[in-house]
Amino acid sequence: LGAAQLGPIYLGRLGLASLMFGFLWFEIVGLNMWASVNWDPVQFARQLFWLALEPPAPKYGLQILPPLAEGGWWLIAGFCLTASVLLWWARTYVRARQLGMGTHVAWAFLSAIFLMIVLGFIRPIAMGSWSEAVPFGIFPHLDWTAAFSIRYGNLFYNPFHCLSIVFLYGSTLLFAMHGATILAVGRYGGERELEHITDRGTAAERAGLFWRWTMGFNASYESIHRWAWWFAVLTTLTGGIGILLTGTVVDNWYLWAQQHHFAPIYPSTGVVDPATLPGAPQ
Repeated sequence: LGAAQLGPIYLGRLGLASLMFGFLWFEIVGLNMWASVNWDPVQFARQLFWLALEPPAPKYGLQILPPLAEGGWWLIAGFCLTASVLLWWARTYVRARQLGMGTHVAWAFLSAIFLMIVLGFIRPIAMGSWSEAVPFGIFPHLDWTAAFSIRYGNLFYNPFHCLSIVFLYGSTLLFAMHGATILAVGRYGGERELEHITDRGTAAERAGLFWRWTMGFNASYESIHRWAWWFAVLTTLTGGIGILLTGTVVDNWYLWAQQHHFAPIYPSTGVVDPATLPGAPQ
């Protein structure tokens, strides 16, 4: 396939194509942000966290290429970013296969890609408008997230969002537990995990005993990595499903949660006319 070795990194054709599309995305977004402050380098640096490349307005629907200054550049940038990420995924998969490895990393990466494509491609198509997609920008995309949650009745009541948070926090907990355990049995050679998977030594036995004593259950040196892999994959997978259902199937997650006894139904307090209160001017 040619000598596409750059230092310790094997780039290859897929890697090169991915970097090219990624560079195009970076340039399109960056130059549009710079143009939005009239090419002023000082203002560009000062306002960088607030600058954005916005998707097309609702009036353009799913038009393939609206005017460049009104969302066309966003569509082109989105295509370049998607192509870059998918090519990098293909590179990850091919590298693993050619090295005789499993493809676990590639499939975990694909779960994150699924969430990205749902946000910027699948859901906007399902809703019939590119305006439903996320803008490119640091604070603008956070503002979009907050507005999205408010618009659809609070994502906290979306059960798939709840699952995504469970798996996100669970991933960090598993990572911390596993890392701390390996460090704790490092004096017994606990860092040689592959050896302990096939032939448990004193490090694996001590680690397992510690967790059985602590919480009544212990994972093995092999199964802890499956636990961690699934928790990480399910974070973005359930998150993507929750986003896809929002607006397409459920318009208001709070009302949905009340109907399904997932959220409390508070009694109506009524609205008091201030003019009827004692002491109000007549």
